[in-house]
Amino acid sequence: MDVHRRPLLDRTLPLLTEGYAWLPNRMRESADSVVRTRLMGRPALAVRGPEAVRFFYDESHVRRHGALPGPVLDTLFGQGAVHTLDGAAHRTRKELFLPLLDPDRVAGVTEHVTEAWDDAVRAWSGRDRVVLFDEAAVVLTRGVCRWAGLPPGGVDARTLSRDLIAMVDGFGGPGPRHLRARRARTRQETRLAGLIEDVRSEAVTAPADSVLEAVSRHRDVSGEALDARTAAVELLNVLRPTAAVSWFVAFSAHALHRWPANRERLRAGDSAFATAFAHEVRRFYPFAPFLGGRTVRDLTWHGETVPAGGILLLDVYGQNHDEKLWGDPYAFRPERFLERPPARDELIPQGGGDPAANHRCPGERVTVGLLESLATRLAALEYTVPEQDLSISLRRIPTRPRDGVVITGVRAT
Repeated sequence: MDVHRRPLLDRTLPLLTEGYAWLPNRMRESADSVVRTRLMGRPALAVRGPEAVRFFYDESHVRRHGALPGPVLDTLFGQGAVHTLDGAAHRTRKELFLPLLDPDRVAGVTEHVTEAWDDAVRAWSGRDRVVLFDEAAVVLTRGVCRWAGLPPGGVDARTLSRDLIAMVDGFGGPGPRHLRARRARTRQETRLAGLIEDVRSEAVTAPADSVLEAVSRHRDVSGEALDARTAAVELLNVLRPTAAVSWFVAFSAHALHRWPANRERLRAGDSAFATAFAHEVRRFYPFAPFLGGRTVRDLTWHGETVPAGGILLLDVYGQNHDEKLWGDPYAFRPERFLERPPARDELIPQGGGDPAANHRCPGERVTVGLLESLATRLAALEYTVPEQDLSISLRRIPTRPRDGVVITGVRAT
């Protein structure tokens, strides 16, 4: 089909106004789960479905270098991050993160975070009001910093958590959130680059086999050590995604409030149900709207074409709510994952493909492990959900319950 057969209107402004619904709205008009459009001045093709996931992650089709907009790099990922690399450079850099796939490492970070959670619950019991989103971020930050080997007392966990959350919260659009995110990233990159230089000069000792040691000693495909600023970027790419699990903790609390029958099953200690609940939270609630890459050559998908240098989009939110895959996608039903485990390229809240070779998040197992543990602990708490705004706007990226899920009268059982 001729890519020039009709002019395409640029849809960047509707994306900013429609949020998560932007791409699914376009997809509803397509019989083949493919949308041809224009974004940020470039021709774009949006695709959906397990086969499309494999098409999207084929490096002969898409490259990441130069694909991510500057505002996203300046807030979410950082300049020079692993997300911007392709080929051998990407595979070599990703060796930093692949140990996160090891079950012992997943268990380790989960243990540190759950210890921080249990400590925090004792403090919550003496407070009139707890904003769960904010407090979960502090817990996650404290736990991952201990696990990653950062010097104790080097930074206040509450202060660092605010910066990590700001980085995630500010990537979705212009304005004050974006400016806060840029300032937070600059502040933490500077601080952590100094820490890495101290490790390299042996002024600070990084624990053996820690993330801090690995980042400080890593050599890229050229054989050269990362410059301190890039090393700080990659250290943040361990800390920031872990703190971002606070979105899923808030969503878990939202789900337990709306569908309280799930609380009893989690309290019963059913580990298989805890895993299913974690998957359903990640599927049902909105986080990443889509993923994008720059096309290496002219590509055709289901009769629609995008030229080399265009944009290929993977509809993440739409695929996680595709009735062809999930039957009743807008019903919160963890049991679906007891009936059938998710196939690799079906459930894609943190990307698709092989985490060892592609750009799928290597910390996905950490996210699932943390959610299994924290959702179970959350279900075991006694608390009251007072009157508040629990709405979740699909226009805001990333979104969350508006009041952060306020709880009162916290009591551990």
